[in-house]
Amino acid sequence: MQIKDMTFIITGASMGLGRALAEALAVLGARLVLNARGADELDAAWQSCDMVGARAVAMPGDVSQAATAAKLVEQALDLGDFAGFVHCAGVLRPGPLVREISDHDFQEVVSSNLKGAWQMIRHCVPALALRGSGLAVFIGSAAASVAQPGIGTYCAAKAAEEHLCRQLAAEEPWLTSFVYRPGLVDTRMQDEARKAEGGGAESLRALFHPWKERGHLIMPEQSAMGLIRLLMQDGEGLSGKTFDVRDKF
Repeated sequence: MQIKDMTFIITGASMGLGRALAEALAVLGARLVLNARGADELDAAWQSCDMVGARAVAMPGDVSQAATAAKLVEQALDLGDFAGFVHCAGVLRPGPLVREISDHDFQEVVSSNLKGAWQMIRHCVPALALRGSGLAVFIGSAAASVAQPGIGTYCAAKAAEEHLCRQLAAEEPWLTSFVYRPGLVDTRMQDEARKAEGGGAESLRALFHPWKERGHLIMPEQSAMGLIRLLMQDGEGLSGKTFDVRDKF
């Protein structure tokens, strides 16, 4: 699809894959509405995009809240040629077993990954329907397909988010909706998992430490370029599918 001069909303844009994707899209001439909960880190991401001449707006806030999602869409429409969104926001909260995780942390994981995805659908899709085309990308995870002690809530939330994307593809066939699994990316989430505490921590650390020690992690910029290659396709045949950074496309 066309990227130059098109407007995209990127959630979770303050760090990791979200920031790397925002910076790559900025270089390609996209207009961007950047969102994350941390205002200072988000401002740094905005400055990075601004430095290459991109039209970008930073809008901090919790995307799982309707008011935040609505404001993101309003700003995207103001920038013009609103083409879609990429939901990168997510929280891991590693360590506890499912029976141990606090109510606060459970709600945070589900809200950031799943409810945030739903709010983006709820507010973006009606606006995109007016133009009869658009893009809805959800950052998935291999965790959606496994049962891993220490990140059980995250696994469940990601599985639900990925299914939500497939549901969207079935309900809105005019919209290009797909899941992108970014691979083993060297991010803050990886560091959190290696330092996890709780009933599932030993199993979790045994899984995550070797990835770092053996050099299996990739940089966010590498994963972002895989998604960029997908975005630059015409969109035909992408909807309802799950793609992995290791796929050839």
